[in-house]
Amino acid sequence: MKVHAALARALANHGTDTMFGLIGDANLFLAHSFADGGGQYVGAVHEAGAMFMAFGYAGRTGKLGVVTVTHGPALTNTLTGLVEAVRGRIPLLVIAGDTATTSRSSIQDIPQRDVVLPTGAGFEQARTPETALADLALAIRRAVVERRPVVFNVPVDFTWHDVDYWDVPLDLPAPQRLGPDREALLQAVLEIAAADRPVLLAGRGAIGARSSVLRLAERIGAPMATTLKAKDLFRGEPFDMEVAGAVAGPATREVFAAADLIISIGTSLNGYATENGRLLRGKKQVVIDIDEARATLRGDATAVTDRLIDLLDLMNVPRREFRTPEMAHRLTAQAAPGERPPTAPGTVDVVTALRRLDEILPRPRTVVSDAGRFMMESSRYVHPGDPRAYVLPVNFGSIGMGMGAAVGAAAARTGEPVILVCGDGGFMHAGTGEFSTAARYGLDIIVVVCNDGGYGAEHIQYTRRDLDPALSLFDWPDLAKLAGALGGDGITVRGPLDLEQAAKAVENRTSPLLIDLRLDVHHIQALPH
Repeated sequence: MKVHAALARALANHGTDTMFGLIGDANLFLAHSFADGGGQYVGAVHEAGAMFMAFGYAGRTGKLGVVTVTHGPALTNTLTGLVEAVRGRIPLLVIAGDTATTSRSSIQDIPQRDVVLPTGAGFEQARTPETALADLALAIRRAVVERRPVVFNVPVDFTWHDVDYWDVPLDLPAPQRLGPDREALLQAVLEIAAADRPVLLAGRGAIGARSSVLRLAERIGAPMATTLKAKDLFRGEPFDMEVAGAVAGPATREVFAAADLIISIGTSLNGYATENGRLLRGKKQVVIDIDEARATLRGDATAVTDRLIDLLDLMNVPRREFRTPEMAHRLTAQAAPGERPPTAPGTVDVVTALRRLDEILPRPRTVVSDAGRFMMESSRYVHPGDPRAYVLPVNFGSIGMGMGAAVGAAAARTGEPVILVCGDGGFMHAGTGEFSTAARYGLDIIVVVCNDGGYGAEHIQYTRRDLDPALSLFDWPDLAKLAGALGGDGITVRGPLDLEQAAKAVENRTSPLLIDLRLDVHHIQALPH
């Protein structure tokens, strides 16, 4: 069996059902063998798009995302995606072709290990054709266990070597629920007992522990908030504060300001979640996390919260009365923004539009968010319903990554439509090519473009300093027509009546749909720094 066919077979046997990529001379036979063996191969327009497809697939399914690219510039085109996946702790396997081991003249030759390692990704070399299967297994194991991307480097001259196929075990460690240290647990109970106004803040690491976290919140009388990555974890609960930090509503900010103890579970407490630490200032903390470097109470979220409840009961710690009917009313009321100021003619208010689209767009659904100034509103008003159906390729702060992630999430074939919310700059930056990919593969994706006519984050920098913002504004093409030219459909929304036409377009869609929300650039909030 040829090496390319052996690698494709091994991927399938290790559970890979979908591969994303862009073929070149060093990896085209691997892609062909994978597809020929019954796997789903999704061909991207650009290697960066392929990376974010795998990110979206892994983020939505929890499975390993697999990408294949060729050498040189193809690999360098993956670097933003590598950094994004490292920071998002997303396991990816990137199978990169490399120039032949005997080549000294290829213009695409580059020391690929030296390119990859500064991103924080892992690197594994196929040492020989005969060891390629074992080397692949090691790369997969590292990606899964280390929860980061690993590049598996395969020289092109290995491709057509004959090798004996054998199933190499991955030897993945059995799942373990790490329990808390007894003294640390006692200290946490003492902190809770001393607090009058406790608050729970849950991150993505708490998603699987929802029922235990809710029991803890009820036991100690704490309202609950989430980070953006755990959005909607407590949706429907009476003391759900929704997302904390930079995008929080006014009532949520009031509750955090009054709190004297914050119990965080499964979150890195980054700058956006804590408003660069302001949220935590002057408050006691109990930090429950699997990461020893930041935890005061280290362990699996379910195991720790269950033990914490048991010890609270054993020590007869009384329940606090921080949660009140008035608080519940204020938290519910903050979802309605009240009367909105008028916008420029030919534009629609962003909050009004997003709240109506949240009603219009089908459920259940997967929601993908690109990065941009629009997130201040979309993060509050567009709901996935389930935090596991929320994909956020925003860990590196780059715009334009959402369209690729939406294609990857849709390729997972969960039966749910994928909703991408992005800015006009992000869509033009890197979305148009992969929108055509969505059309080519017949994927059910609805793209909501928050179109303020330029790069909004830069626009606000100019205007705050009384400078002419013209450099940040762009006369984009008609995005609805562009969507049609790329193989989908599009509709432009300039007012409330257009939103009802958008509802009909959503209901009757037969291809990827783009909804172009024309917004007033002066009415979008600024992202915090």
